[in-house]
Amino acid sequence: MTLPLGVFSPPGEAPRVGARSGDRVLDLAAVGPGLLAAPSLNGLMAAGPEAWAAVRALDDAPDHALADVTLHLPFAVADYVDFYSSLEHATNLGRLFRPDAEPLLPNWRHLPVGYHGRAGTVVPSGTPIARPSGQARPPGADAPRFGPSRRLDIELELGAVIGLPSRLGEPVPVERALDHVFGLVLVNDWSARDIQAWEYQPLGPFLGKSFATSIGHWVVPLDAFPRVLAPPQEPEPLPYLREDPWAFDIPLEVELNGHVVSRSNARHLYWSVAQQIAHLTVNGASLRTGDLLASGTISGPEPGERGSFIELTWNGAEPLELPDGSTRTFLEDGDEVVLRNADLGEVRGVISAR
Repeated sequence: MTLPLGVFSPPGEAPRVGARSGDRVLDLAAVGPGLLAAPSLNGLMAAGPEAWAAVRALDDAPDHALADVTLHLPFAVADYVDFYSSLEHATNLGRLFRPDAEPLLPNWRHLPVGYHGRAGTVVPSGTPIARPSGQARPPGADAPRFGPSRRLDIELELGAVIGLPSRLGEPVPVERALDHVFGLVLVNDWSARDIQAWEYQPLGPFLGKSFATSIGHWVVPLDAFPRVLAPPQEPEPLPYLREDPWAFDIPLEVELNGHVVSRSNARHLYWSVAQQIAHLTVNGASLRTGDLLASGTISGPEPGERGSFIELTWNGAEPLELPDGSTRTFLEDGDEVVLRNADLGEVRGVISAR
């Protein structure tokens, strides 16, 4: 069974582990081991591949209508790392943020660039997103201002969820990296672009990213997704990152206020999940059960395949025209964004004023 796994609760009952099957939720705790009665997937994830396989064989569990249950954060997030693994996205942002320089920084094709985010602000789909405040310097201004972000954005991403931990001081080889991955989850890395642009040099994202990251309710095993060959990486990576280039073939879409504004695919990612894990651990850093390793924005080569509004509107210079006659550059209060995939489900969030 490669059904999506998550945490749910029927009315008046405690949260426990379930599997989504169409518009039903299988109550795995009713027929499986005691760790499935827990309010998170962490116990199952730490139990290892044999336990994962046993749970995926539980296809005779009683079920509930999906519409009748409450869905919860599927796992307790240990650490959160956000990578920057789409060539098209990195190139687009380089052109926007550094118009007079090479779009890609010299290290980008040599290693999976990433930053550490805040695990405590990872929230489940459906959580309202309060517009963040911070410092930003408007174009032409001599000094920054403080106030609500005026350039609130999304990032369409996937997240690898770590099940098996690794030992501190022992790098995880690229060829064994996927053994540690419990599954994939859909991710929206909300981004305040005006705050980000003012603060990100020299140390990278901070307040422009840390206010909220939304994830889907369902974690899907890796073998549920087909893999495709990817173009050769040039230059060839250093030995610890070297593998035959591949990517998951996972179609994704972005919906704004009921209208699809972008369709992309995980096959556009330059760095694989295995390479991300190998790089994260090569200095001896350890993996923990519940680590969330996000891919970075997934953008394709065509304008309609871009995974963020800063790209879709070219930093506001080319507003999106919606079917109802309205336009958007960045998100307004009351806007609802939904990221979606047939297997992974959706990540939904509505912007609220602070």
